[in-house]
Amino acid sequence: MRRGVIQIPSSKSDSQRAILAAALCSGTSELHPIGNSADEMAMLNAIQQLGAQVHWKSDTKALIQGITRFPTSTHVNLHESGLGLRLITSVCAAHPGKHRIDGAGSLTQRSMHFFEETLPAFGVRVQSNGGFIPLEIEGNMHGAELALDGSLSSQYLSGLLMALPLLQTESRLTVHELKSIPYVQMTLNTLAQFGISIQHHQFEQFVVAGNQRYIATNYLIEGDWSAASFWLVAAALGQSIVVEGLSLQSLQADKSILTAFEKANCAVLYTENGISIDGRNRIPFQFDATHCPDLFPALVTFAALCEGRSDIQGLKRLKHKESDRGEALQTEFEKLGVQLVLDETTDTIHVYGKKTIEGATVGSHNDHRIAMCLAIAGMFADAAVEIEGAEAVAKSYPRFWDDLQSLQTI
Repeated sequence: MRRGVIQIPSSKSDSQRAILAAALCSGTSELHPIGNSADEMAMLNAIQQLGAQVHWKSDTKALIQGITRFPTSTHVNLHESGLGLRLITSVCAAHPGKHRIDGAGSLTQRSMHFFEETLPAFGVRVQSNGGFIPLEIEGNMHGAELALDGSLSSQYLSGLLMALPLLQTESRLTVHELKSIPYVQMTLNTLAQFGISIQHHQFEQFVVAGNQRYIATNYLIEGDWSAASFWLVAAALGQSIVVEGLSLQSLQADKSILTAFEKANCAVLYTENGISIDGRNRIPFQFDATHCPDLFPALVTFAALCEGRSDIQGLKRLKHKESDRGEALQTEFEKLGVQLVLDETTDTIHVYGKKTIEGATVGSHNDHRIAMCLAIAGMFADAAVEIEGAEAVAKSYPRFWDDLQSLQTI
């Protein structure tokens, strides 16, 4: 058994939204704590390419001076940040000029047809590489009334919600089958703190007034429930781990992992500064992860050691991540002796949990969350688990391996 306290890094989802919002202010905002994940660094680099200035007061606290004059010609590279690219593209489209938006790695294989199908309705010319990056966009946007498909990713809607307040006229959006609603709520909360007001009705109709201004502020970034999910699973499976740095008032989608633990008959333990999980009486569980798909890797690891069949809904949400996570999880956990069935008819992964996990050489599929969930699984294997591509954790949690090594063996 291992014992220790894990201080969770800041939420890269919250951080990227706040960094971009600060860049759109006319004054200077203070953001804290900013992490050093690859995605956060990509967003910081992007806003500086657009003319914002970043001054570090400490390793985690930055002053961001907003863009004074948005460039009319830019080439912005978001590397492998899907959220960053989707936010920045709409924001660039809201300004006059020609902008080239690019990325790298797995992001080059993720469809960007949404922009070609949507932005022209706002008066923006869009050219892609056959539906993939790089994107060439020529603005600027005008207000419009439009129906959107929200089933693929809420990040496209978040990008529009950050851009549309900058337009001169009002916009109205009708969104069908919106997934990951908590992440849209996160966007709305961030915008509100920077002075932007957006009206909506049950996340189906959005009314965005034009001629709004982003107002500089001091912004506190939350701890990351997505990163915490792996350590909480380790605790639920028997490690003596306390997780610190989380807000129980958070609206992050992945906080719902606490609900999954309750469904699995686990006890959530609250200490003075942190959270742990008692999973000694755990049972197989059923959980709908449609609105929190990033929990799948952690939940599959947990289910692998809950004897019997657990069912996790939301399989369709896994196709367009850093890997096809459904297939990646099935491939790698079968190497560990755990059967996963991908049931596309019911949109569910069935996990047939066991008492023990076998050792094996497994692969991360260059996916940070796959690498982390395999590391947690390896803590309970009956032989060594070697992870190829383990460096993928840098995308969201660069110090993950250091935190793992910090745990004491007892």
